[in-house]
Amino acid sequence: MSTSLPAFSPVASNPVRNIHGPMGRSIETKMVKEFPDAAHTLEIEDNSHQHRGHAGVRDSKTKETHFMVRIISDQFEGVSRVKRQQKVMGLLKEEFADGLHALELVCKTPKEMGEK
Repeated sequence: MSTSLPAFSPVASNPVRNIHGPMGRSIETKMVKEFPDAAHTLEIEDNSHQHRGHAGVRDSKTKETHFMVRIISDQFEGVSRVKRQQKVMGLLKEEFADGLHALELVCKTPKEMGEK
C-alpha cells in the first residue's frame, strides 16, 4: 500500500508532515528556520519503509533513510532548479552523514504555484 503525498497544495492549512523520528524532525526544523515563509506549505514525508532491506540502506545506522520534501519559498525566485536543490541539500549535510540516503525534492516559488 502506497502512502504517497496528495497533490501538492500551494496553500495547505495543514501541511503534510509524515515524520516520526529525530531525522525527520531535524529536517523540518532546519527547513522552517531557513525558509520561514514556507512553514505553512512545507510538506515532508518519510518514505523509508518503502526501501527497507535495499542494498544501499541495509547497513544504515538509522531507519530514516528516504524523505520527500516539497517547499514553496520566495527565496527560490530567480534561482535555477539545480541551485534550489543544492541549497536544501547543503542544509542537510549532517543528516546525510547520519544515514539519510535519498531526498526527493520539489522546490517552487509562490509565483510558480500561482500564489502571487
